[in-house]
Parts: sequence; structure tokens; C-alpha cells
Amino acid sequence: MNLQTPPLLVLDTNVLLVSLPEQSSYHWLFLAIRNGLVRIAVSTEMLLEYEEVIAKRIGLDRTEQALHTLLLLPNIQLITPFFRWKIIAQDPDDDKFIDCYVACGADCLVSNDRDFEVLAYCNFPKVVVCRLEEMQQWLEGLGVI
Repeated sequence: MNLQTPPLLVLDTNVLLVSLPEQSSYHWLFLAIRNGLVRIAVSTEMLLEYEEVIAKRIGLDRTEQALHTLLLLPNIQLITPFFRWKIIAQDPDDDKFIDCYVACGADCLVSNDRDFEVLAYCNFPKVVVCRLEEMQQWLEGLGVI
């Protein structure tokens, strides 16, 4: 990773979800995104899942507004994966995050979902997965947050 360039992350849906509320202990991530301290890669499939899951919590109008605002940020990259890796047999719906990660060469896929643990045994493609707490420590160590 080039320290001149903010880290490029792929966020699992639940990670984005818990970072949105101001009272959340994970709101630091949303602020880091909004302030351009990290770059975020998303695919259309990911955005559709974000919309579906987050709308159940905060309503469709607020969700669409939040996602529209995020997409206007210069540190958000819309990625079009052209290959499906099909690695997570337990929850194939999670493969979209791996597809995006590989397609953009992200620094890390951030997830607290145990289904991604299978990636520790996968040599190719090599995907760096970290939990939200580990991401916070890493970014603090880099002096990003």
C-alpha cells in the first residue's frame, strides 16, 4: 500500500451498517470515508445489498439518500467485476465482496462475518480480510484516524 494514497477497502454490508449511526462505536469508519481518509470500492451488486439491508433498519428514503451521498464522494470507486470467484460455499451471496476486492486490488476486505474465514485457507486469489476492530487498529497505526 502506498501511504500517499488512502487505503482501498471493500466493506461487507454489516460493517457499513454499524458505522452509520452517530452513536455507534464504529462511526469512526463512516467519518473516515466521508473525510476521504480511506477509499471504498463498491460494485453494483454490493450497492443493491447495502440498499436492501440498510433500508430494513433506517428506511428506504434515508438509505437511498445516504448511498447517493456516498457515491458522490471522490474516494468511492465503482468497480465492475468481470469474474465470479465462487469461494464461499456457506453463503455464496458473500462472493460479491471477494469479486470486487480482486477486481480493484483492494488493500483489505473488512468484515466481521465468519463465512469469510475460509479465505485464510485460500491461496489464490489471496484476500486480506480483517475484522472492524483490526481495521481500526491498523488505520490508527498508520496515523489515518
